[in-house]
Amino acid sequence: MKFRTGIGFDVHQFGPDRELWLGGIRVPYEFGLVGHSDADVLIHAVCDALLGAAHLKDIGYHFPDTDGAYKNIDSKILLKKCAGLLADKGFKISNVDSIICAQAPKMKPYIDQMQTCMASVLGIDEEDVTVKATTTEHLGFVGRKEGISAYATVLIYKE
Repeated sequence: MKFRTGIGFDVHQFGPDRELWLGGIRVPYEFGLVGHSDADVLIHAVCDALLGAAHLKDIGYHFPDTDGAYKNIDSKILLKKCAGLLADKGFKISNVDSIICAQAPKMKPYIDQMQTCMASVLGIDEEDVTVKATTTEHLGFVGRKEGISAYATVLIYKE
């Protein structure tokens, strides 16, 4: 078997008049994240980790913010397309491990739903998707509640 790892990172700032989408679910909050798509920072980090592991460049290459087809797109669609790109190369996803960095809102009530949603989109077992959350102890742009960042690492394999 051939194993490969990938790491992904993304960041988006908060803005008014936007819904907050994280891990494929809507999180109630006074602000949403600004971006060309729905700005789901967690899914974007997972997409980059998957694409990187399979040597398929990055999310911006496949879904550029200059393409109107991706304007306000649901990031679950992008995640599904990334999984398809991996499958086309013969890769399977072993697991996803991710972390959301947000001072607010609190993520704990939504983590299980995020894991379930992303596992379903990826076609893998729920136990193979982990979402964790942390604050930055009021440091930096995250600590000042200006936005959210996310990191993801994945393990993929080819038999």
